[in-house]
Amino acid sequence: MEFKYDVIVVGAGHAGCEAAAAAANLGANTCLITMDMNKIAQMSCNPAVGGIAKGQIVREVDALGGYMGIVTDRCAIQFRMLNRSKGPAMWSPRAQCDREKFIWTWREVLENIPNLHIWQDTAEELLIEKGEVIGLTTIWGVTFKAKSVVITTGTFLNGLMHIGRKMVPGGRTAEPASYHLTESITANGITSGRMKTGTPVRIDSRSVHFEDMEPQKGEDDFHHFSFMGESRKLKQLNCWTCFTNPKVHNILRSGLSDSPLYNGQIKSIGPRYCPSIETKLFTFPNKEQHQLFLEPEGETTNEMYLNGFSSSLPIDIQLTALKKIPAFRDLEIYRSGYAIEYDYFDPTLLQHTLESKVVKNLFLAGQVNGTTGYEEAAGQGIIAGINAAINCNGGKPFILGRDEAYIGVLIDDLVTKGVDEPYRMFTSRAEYRILLRQDDADMRLTEKSFNIGLAKKDRYDRMISKRDAITSMIDFIGSYPIKADKINPALEKLGTTPLSRGCKLIDLINRPQISLKDIAEYIPALKDRLDKQTDRKEEIMEATEVRIKYSGYIEREKIIANKIQRLESIKIKGKFDYDQLKELTIEARQKLKKINPVTLAQASRIPGISPSDINVLLVLLGR
Repeated sequence: MEFKYDVIVVGAGHAGCEAAAAAANLGANTCLITMDMNKIAQMSCNPAVGGIAKGQIVREVDALGGYMGIVTDRCAIQFRMLNRSKGPAMWSPRAQCDREKFIWTWREVLENIPNLHIWQDTAEELLIEKGEVIGLTTIWGVTFKAKSVVITTGTFLNGLMHIGRKMVPGGRTAEPASYHLTESITANGITSGRMKTGTPVRIDSRSVHFEDMEPQKGEDDFHHFSFMGESRKLKQLNCWTCFTNPKVHNILRSGLSDSPLYNGQIKSIGPRYCPSIETKLFTFPNKEQHQLFLEPEGETTNEMYLNGFSSSLPIDIQLTALKKIPAFRDLEIYRSGYAIEYDYFDPTLLQHTLESKVVKNLFLAGQVNGTTGYEEAAGQGIIAGINAAINCNGGKPFILGRDEAYIGVLIDDLVTKGVDEPYRMFTSRAEYRILLRQDDADMRLTEKSFNIGLAKKDRYDRMISKRDAITSMIDFIGSYPIKADKINPALEKLGTTPLSRGCKLIDLINRPQISLKDIAEYIPALKDRLDKQTDRKEEIMEATEVRIKYSGYIEREKIIANKIQRLESIKIKGKFDYDQLKELTIEARQKLKKINPVTLAQASRIPGISPSDINVLLVLLGR
C-alpha cells in the first residue's frame, strides 16, 4: 500500500500533536503516525503542564494558535501561578492535569482538524533520494510518500528501561520501543547519541496518611493557560508535601550497588535539573531531607505521582525506603519508578526552522533533539509543523528570535550550542526576560501567526481588543490628575506616603504598595472605566499595571535587544571558507564550520567563539 501526503508527522507526543495540528491548519494534507492512538499526548511522567519558563512556552504555543493551553485548561485539576513574590518576568503558570482526560481531549481535537489523518503504525525506515526525504515505510510494510517529514519520537528510539539490574526494551512502561529508524536516519550523515530520563513510583492514595502531610492548595482566579479564556471544568484538587529523612536515605544507599546509574549499567546522560533521588544523595551528601510532592493523576483516580522521588533502584529498595516516611508507613504502589535510555540526534545539524541541514525537508522536534519536558517539545513541534507546511508550497521560513519568544531562545540554543545533557528551559536562559512575560505572549506572537494563516481571526480579534483596551487604560492613567487632599486618606489606608501636592494617576500606580484594583475603589473615574471593561477585566488590569510599573525595565531591554538585532541583520552564511581563515583560532574555525551560523549574532553565541573572533569576521566582511 502507498499513501501520499504533504506532511507526515511521526510520533503523537506533545511535539507531534502540535506539529500535525499546525501543518494541517495551514492547509497541508497531513498524516500523524502513532504506535497507539489511545496514548496520544500521553504524559509519560508528571501529569502537569507549565512551571518556571515552561509555562511561558505553553502560552506562546497558545498565542501561535496551538492547542496545549486549551487542552490543559479543559483538563486542569489544580492551577497555580508560580513565583508571584518575584517580578512579572518570573511569573509562570502551572497546572496539574487529569492524565486520561488529557489524552482523550487531545484526540478529540486532532480528529476534528480538517486535512489531518491519523494512522496507527510504527515508522521503520526513511525514504531518501538525492539528499531529500520523500517518505517512509512502516513495520507493517506500508509506504508513505510526503513532501516533508517531521520526526517526534520522544523516548521510543531504541528505548531501554531499567529497574535495578533488570533491563527491559521499551519506549515507556508497557509500550514497545521503536527499532531501525535511528539507523535509517544516521545512515544519511545525521549523528545520534544516547540520553537518559526517569520517573517515580505511582502511589495508591488509599494507603497514604494525609494527616502527616501538608496540603498545597491551588488557585481559582482569572488566570488560564489559553488566551481564549476557557474556564476550568474539572474538580480542583490539592497536592501534598512531605520530606524524606535519614532512615530513608540509609535504605536508598544500601541499594546503590544495584543502581543502574552507579554500577555502570547506564552510560548515557541524565537530566541535571530533574535528578533521581539517588543522584540527590550523591550531590547533597550532608542534606538530611529532601522535599517530595504528592500530586493527583486525575479527577477520579486513586493513582498519585510522587514528584521528587524519581528512581531506578530495585523495587524492594524503593518501597522499603518510602515506608520510612510517616505518611507512607502503610504504602501501596501501582508501579515502581524506572529509568529509560533512548536515542537523540545532534541538534546543531538543524536549521532554526528545525529542518535538517543534512537531509532536505526532514524536520526533527522534541526529545529527539536532546530536550526534556512536554512544553519544550510542544514549542519545537509547532515551529516544525509550521515550517514543514511552508516547505510544501514555498514561502518565507517561520523563525522566532531570542527577543520574541522563549521558543526562539530554546531553538537558538539547540542549533547554536548543541546539548551535552537533556535541555530544560529556565528563565535564566533568556536575555530578555522582561520582554518575554507570560502575560503578553499573545501581544508578541498572535499577529505573526495570523499573518501566515495559523492563528484564526477570532484569536487575532481578541488580541487586538485586549491591546486596544490596555493602550486606552494606560493613556487615561497617564493623563488623569490627582488632588492631594482628596486621595491622601486613601493612601494612608493603603499604607503608602501621602502626597504633598497633586500628581498624575500614573505616579501613584508606580508605587509598589499600590495596585490598580485597590486604588480604583477611591477614584470613581477609574473604577467606572474598569467596570465598563466587562470582558477579561482582570487580565487587562494586570497587564496594564505590569506595563506601567515595569515600563523603564521594558524600554531598557528593548534598547539592548535592538542593539543585538544589528548583529542579527549581518548575514554571514556562505560568505566564508572557514578552513582558510588563518586569522581565527583552530577551535573557532572548527566550530564555525560545524554550525555554519546564519548571522554574526548567532556566531557570537557559539561556545568557544570569542569577541575577538567576531571582530575578525567584521573586518573581513568590510573587506
